[in-house]
Amino acid sequence: MKKKMIASLMMLAAMAGSTIAANVTVSDHIAQDTRWTADNVYSLEGQVYVLPGASLTIDAGTLVKSPEGGSLAVCRGAMIFVNGTATNPVIMTSDQDSMTSWHAGANEWGNLTLMGEGVIGYNYGDLSAAMPGAQAQMEGLTANAAEGITSEMTYYGGTNDSDDSGSISYLSIRYGGKVESLNKELNGLSLGAIGSNTDIHHVEIMNNVDDGIEIWGGTVNLSYISIWNIGDDSLDADQGWRGTAQYGIIVQGYSLNASQGSGSGDNCFEIDGAEDSDATPTSDVKIANFTVVGQPYSGDGATTWRDNANVKYHNCIFMDIGEELVRFDNIDGDGASGYGYNGTKSWTDRWADGDCYIKGSVMYNNATDSGDQAAAVGVFAAANDNITASTMPISALTRDTVAIAGGKPFANVAYIDPTPANDALTAGVTMAAPLDAAGSAFRGGFAPNYNWLGGWTAASQYGMTVSSLPSVGSVPGDLTGDEKVNLDDFAELAENWLN
Repeated sequence: MKKKMIASLMMLAAMAGSTIAANVTVSDHIAQDTRWTADNVYSLEGQVYVLPGASLTIDAGTLVKSPEGGSLAVCRGAMIFVNGTATNPVIMTSDQDSMTSWHAGANEWGNLTLMGEGVIGYNYGDLSAAMPGAQAQMEGLTANAAEGITSEMTYYGGTNDSDDSGSISYLSIRYGGKVESLNKELNGLSLGAIGSNTDIHHVEIMNNVDDGIEIWGGTVNLSYISIWNIGDDSLDADQGWRGTAQYGIIVQGYSLNASQGSGSGDNCFEIDGAEDSDATPTSDVKIANFTVVGQPYSGDGATTWRDNANVKYHNCIFMDIGEELVRFDNIDGDGASGYGYNGTKSWTDRWADGDCYIKGSVMYNNATDSGDQAAAVGVFAAANDNITASTMPISALTRDTVAIAGGKPFANVAYIDPTPANDALTAGVTMAAPLDAAGSAFRGGFAPNYNWLGGWTAASQYGMTVSSLPSVGSVPGDLTGDEKVNLDDFAELAENWLN
């Protein structure tokens, strides 16, 4: 794609040299094409929008460090290009981040929100007359005339599943979120109706008061995703998301000493269908090669299922899950009606027909909870090639001492080497496009001996995993290796991207 060539040329220019960073306050909405560079530190004051027709390009190595209340949203018809690399990531964090060590915190600034023009499954409630199925208002964003924020700026949805909102690569988002009221929160990364031509890979969310990443509708695909110590659900989807997520890690823990769902971890995956449950399209999601490290003392579902969502899990690791591997939550709590509503297919029929499944995965040290539906829906049937392991399927894990957060015990992960070990080194189920078939050769989010968290993440910077990437090798699905780009190999990279 041409936009990837342009982004990479700008990245090369940014790498040519650097100066002492200057502080730049950003409080006005972005109405024309704008570039943020690594020789500045940007501070967001208030909710800043990238307006329709404008683009924001953020160079490799740029730091956005904001106070409480600062946040960034990209409107429908606008674009963002976050051009981080493995050696020069883009970091969005709070002004309380030491940049050297982890602290218990969230809600210290806002988040990054993208709103697109993809299709959403939405015909629900009082909004249906004013917003008939095609659009909805983004959670956590509200119109404010005094700040120049119109209602239209806060909507997502449309008719274009090929929507292109830009690209995001090697982005670390830390200590974010904002809670205005129940169901009106800012997630670490919010994606509303984002289409398949938007590129998102190598994104980290470290600590957030609400969900890590939440997706509403659209067809965006994600890869190389790291989500740690989230205050609610780590990866949440709703309103008919029809995309994929491959190569990822979820490390469940707490961000704040606050109730479960508002500072201490709830579900690892929570996938809803449509609003209401008979709306179309419903969520139809493929998730592959995730390493999911739960909380052995607390935490709810590893996989939580609601409102007619079709979800297929391939070649994952689920370990240290505190309650249910398969949590049948059915009705999402905001008024939708669950599986089987109005003649739609039932929960049991979706599993029997292959609309929902977990295959090729390793389960280790998970709780046996009376509400767990895994056995009832056939997860452990031989044909699914799931392994109940007796030895740890990753290379190393240590935890902090138990702390009480929101009245529940949590032992956050202090250090992890998530590369596969033991049963995770065996081949999983064979996967076809749009999933990367290379991930069939192992289970979990990491190829053997390649910890892609090294160097660019907060987890790496804070000493919670390896400090740098290993040598460049054959990395399944990784577009750009370790991103040590130079002029000699740029032509080859550009040719690969164009193809």
